[in-house]
Amino acid sequence: MYQFEAPSGCKTTNSLIALVPELGNANVHIKNQKFVEQAIRTMMKDAHHKLQVVADFDWTLTTHSKNGKTCSTTHSVLEESPVMPDYFKVEATKLKDHYLPIEFDHSLTIEEKIPKMIEWWTKGHELLVSCKLSREALTNIVANSNARLRDGCKDFFDELHNLDIPILIFSAGIGDIIHLAITQQANFYRENMKIVSNFLKFDEQGVIVGFENELIHTFNKNENAIHSSDYFFNIRHRENLLLMGDSIGDLRMAEGADHVLCMLKIGFLNFKVAENLDHYMDKFDIVIVEDESLKVVNSLMKTILGA
Repeated sequence: MYQFEAPSGCKTTNSLIALVPELGNANVHIKNQKFVEQAIRTMMKDAHHKLQVVADFDWTLTTHSKNGKTCSTTHSVLEESPVMPDYFKVEATKLKDHYLPIEFDHSLTIEEKIPKMIEWWTKGHELLVSCKLSREALTNIVANSNARLRDGCKDFFDELHNLDIPILIFSAGIGDIIHLAITQQANFYRENMKIVSNFLKFDEQGVIVGFENELIHTFNKNENAIHSSDYFFNIRHRENLLLMGDSIGDLRMAEGADHVLCMLKIGFLNFKVAENLDHYMDKFDIVIVEDESLKVVNSLMKTILGA
C-alpha cells in the first residue's frame, strides 16, 4: 500500500483542488493531503482498467436525511412501515435504543462491541421472521419507504457499468431490500455489481422463514465468506480501490483484497460531527460531512477516469 506523509490538519493544497475542485468544499476534510493527491494521481494513471469500488449501502449510497427527516436504512424501512405489526415496531425500537449507543461508544473496543452486535442482529432477525412477511409485501414496503439513493448515485452506477468497473456493495443490512431499492430507484441492477449482505430465505409460498448464510453485522465485514471466496481473486489485476462507508467498521470491508496497492477511503459523516470528525479524519482519507449527494465522489471519479 502506498504511504505518503504530510503535515496533518493543513489547508487543502492548491494542486489537490486543481485536480478535484470539490475537495476544497467546506464540508470536505482531509488530514493527509499529500497522500490523497498521490493516490489520485496513481489512479488517474491507471484509469478504469485497475479500479474497483467497495461501498457500504445504508447512509453511504443512500441519504441520511431529506428535508430535515432521517431517511430509512434497510432495517428501519421495515420498522417504519404501516404494513408491519405494532409489536414488531415496538420491539425493534427497544433493540435499537439499547444497542445503537454501544455501536458508537468510542470507549469500547471493536472486540467488546462484537458480541453485542451479534445479539442485536440475531434478535432483530428473529423478530422479522416472526412477522411471516411475504415477498410481495416486502417489495411494496420498499417502494413506499423513504429510503433514497443519494443524489448522483444513478450517475455513479452508470459510469461504473459503462466502464465495467466492479462494485462490491457490502452491507450489514438486508440484501433483498438493497436489491429492491437499487432496481426501483436506479432502474437496473447490473452484472458489474455484487451485493454481500444478509439475504432473506423464503418458503415455497414466498414467506420469509429465515436468513441465508452467515450473519453480517457492523464489525465483521472482514470475516464474511466474500473474503474466502474467489471475488477478490478474480479481480486481482484491479490494484486501485475506492472504499466508501459511513462507519468505522466499514474500513474492514476490503481486508480480503490483499492485491490492492493503492486505496482511497472515503467516509461519510452524517451526524454528531463535532464529536466524531477527528476520529473519522484519523481513519478515512477523505471525510465528507453532512452531504446527501455523491457530488464529491462523482467529481473524484471524473478526475480518475479522465471523463
